Amino acid sequence: MTTSVASMTGFASVSGEVPGGRFQLELKSVNHRYLEFQTRMPEDLRSLEHIMRELVAGKLVRGKVDCRVQFTPVATREAFSPNEAALTALADMQTAIKAKFAARELSVWEIMHAPGVMAAEAMGTDEAKEKLLALLRKAIDELNATRAREGEKLAEMLTERLDKISALVKQVTPLIPQLVTAYQEKLTAKLTDAFAAAGTDERIKQEVVLFASRIDVAEELNRLSTHVTEVKRVLKGGGTVGKRLDFLMQELNREANTLGSKSVSTDATNVSVELKVLIEQMREQIQNIE
Repeated sequence: MTTSVASMTGFASVSGEVPGGRFQLELKSVNHRYLEFQTRMPEDLRSLEHIMRELVAGKLVRGKVDCRVQFTPVATREAFSPNEAALTALADMQTAIKAKFAARELSVWEIMHAPGVMAAEAMGTDEAKEKLLALLRKAIDELNATRAREGEKLAEMLTERLDKISALVKQVTPLIPQLVTAYQEKLTAKLTDAFAAAGTDERIKQEVVLFASRIDVAEELNRLSTHVTEVKRVLKGGGTVGKRLDFLMQELNREANTLGSKSVSTDATNVSVELKVLIEQMREQIQNIE
């Protein structure tokens, strides 16, 4: 089934080499009422966050998107050259602390992992930043591809349940006139036994009209069919349709509830229950549609 409906759930992972190291970028998205973008990346790259946010907003409309960026320096002498200014500041801080507290000397490993000491210069170059943005664009395309595939599966599932709803509507439609006829026959037998006076036929007609009016669900069944047609049309049209579909689920559920409240037979009640189960299944899945 071809569809342009997209899920808000997806994942993408890309990597690329730059002089002095390697970038690994991951994008993960889940459902959300709006578009929310969060990043976890080295502070030396934090200046790119607003550009990255704009790139994501240009391709996605809804969903909570988490972006994780890792930079692994190449194991060369240059990559492990410490930042002299950071070393000096760290040494001064250690001296000041030891003057007031009985603190031990920092180990080489602790010094290397102190903020800024081993910051790779390669990560902050213009070339590296352009490479990271290129990787993000690639990751967004991959993320959208996974969201589209998931959206296709969701649309197929929804269409399958819509077809079941249509079948249930067809199943319950002929039940109503049958119930009216059965009620008329039952009422006629009772009133014929109870009354010998004239006017019994008129009384039967009045009771049957009242009964038929009370259990008339033709309007509800028509609206169910109309809503099913509209949901299929929205799915076929694609785009950002999650909120529209959620509204239609509310309308379908309203008609199913009314059908149940007017039911006077086990068959009609069972159909109402099955309808509500199908609608709830669709509503849960629609929460993932963009």
